[in-house]
Amino acid sequence: MAQTQTRKARVAVIGTGWWSTYTHIPGLLANPNAELVALADVNPQKLEAAARHYGIERMYTSVRRMLARERLDGGVVATYHSTHYTVARACLEAGLHVMVEKPMTLTARHAHALLEVAERHGKEIIVGYPYHYTELSRKARQVLASGELGRIQFVSCLSATSVADFLRGVPNAYASKRETFPVNHPGTVYHDPRLSGGGQGHLQVTHSAGSMFFVTGLRARNVSAFMEGFDLPVDMVDAFTVRFDSGAVGVVGSTGNAARGGLGRFEIDVHCEAGRLTLEQHQGTLSVRRHDGREESYGPLAEPYPRFATANNLVDVVLGGAPNGSPGEVGARVVELLDAGYRSARAGGRPVSVASLLRK
Repeated sequence: MAQTQTRKARVAVIGTGWWSTYTHIPGLLANPNAELVALADVNPQKLEAAARHYGIERMYTSVRRMLARERLDGGVVATYHSTHYTVARACLEAGLHVMVEKPMTLTARHAHALLEVAERHGKEIIVGYPYHYTELSRKARQVLASGELGRIQFVSCLSATSVADFLRGVPNAYASKRETFPVNHPGTVYHDPRLSGGGQGHLQVTHSAGSMFFVTGLRARNVSAFMEGFDLPVDMVDAFTVRFDSGAVGVVGSTGNAARGGLGRFEIDVHCEAGRLTLEQHQGTLSVRRHDGREESYGPLAEPYPRFATANNLVDVVLGGAPNGSPGEVGARVVELLDAGYRSARAGGRPVSVASLLRK
């Protein structure tokens, strides 16, 4: 006879911008095993609007005050990119499991520092990559890990998305989409490098690179990159060349100026000694082609982007019902790539080693 879950995971959401109010808050409220205890945001107007819309009573403009006053098991960190490290660290040190939005941090040193804090306190860091939770991502990861295609030799990772207005800082460009922006819209956050770090790299390459590292298990060793913002203060198009620790090489490319009205592109091609694997995340399809002529195809998925999965995984981790499906180690490898890539682009494409980012 199945046991009834009586205890609920007590969770706070930190950051009440558009993604929290569209995804994390409604997702947690719909989860029968979660209790959304409080909201926190340094912006009182956004905080009050979110609390009023969803009927949340306890609000804080200070994360540390909330952590001192509330009894919590987990925290969802969906603040500006530049604050992920300090907020996530405070939660971990207060004894919470953490789900932190992507990118995990803006620097490799901060990403590894968070991993060390989490290990020291026996807590999990879940990074906000919903694609990791699809059956096709798990299948691709399983196929490559099994070794049946042989060693990975070359990876191509391409994403093309229509987020140019985010990067331009046009506040009301998407205001008509009330389903996507039920309370707060992005405003000019992604236009401001002080808040978001960079543009397309930190907003979108983080997704595609996250999938690449998740399914392949690779880690970047050296990165050379070129980026261009055209008329923007942040990058809109990015091109990375990567040598991985395993000896494989790859390219990671992205544009935020894809045509509107479609799904865009999000394709990872992994070429191995004995075959090729292609994962298209937007379409929710996977194909595996072997050099002997055998081919397998999967999908399309009915739900290629399970956006509630990351916060729900936090609840399950708190209650001991599931392992971490989007581990901090993968998030840290993405940050290594991006940190090295941005440094390389600022240096005219000069290669940057990941090891150099971690030296004290």
